[in-house]
Amino acid sequence: MTLPFLLGRIVFGGYFLYNGINHFKNRNALTQYAASKNVPLANIAVPVSGALLLFGAASLLLGIKPKYGATAVVAFLAGVSPMMHDFWRVEDANQRQSEMINFTKNMALLGAAVALMGVEEPWAASVPVAQPTPIDRARTFVRQHRVAA
Repeated sequence: MTLPFLLGRIVFGGYFLYNGINHFKNRNALTQYAASKNVPLANIAVPVSGALLLFGAASLLLGIKPKYGATAVVAFLAGVSPMMHDFWRVEDANQRQSEMINFTKNMALLGAAVALMGVEEPWAASVPVAQPTPIDRARTFVRQHRVAA
């Protein structure tokens, strides 16, 4: 499972890393677009959402506290998707289709991030930082295999 899981993490995390960088690289354009979608404090929302993306991506790619990283991705997608891709409010058929595609794509990504929250830590092929010590692992093992008296 290690190689497919690692490749999937690279693709999934890389997607969010690219988009997080893009939030800072194209901050002005994204802020204008967010403002056009009536995002409150768009000039703050864009860099904050970019930071969520970067944190989530780094965590998932490196395997360092990946449940926190997946939570950041979930928070981003759950917050941004209904506001930025509100296809149900769009009258133009082509634009509605485009927004629906982006909304449903984000929901699929959200589902993947939620699924990753269920993968036991530490993840295979992860940077060995902030991982449980051998004593922590032993305690977990004992708790999981303790026979009720």
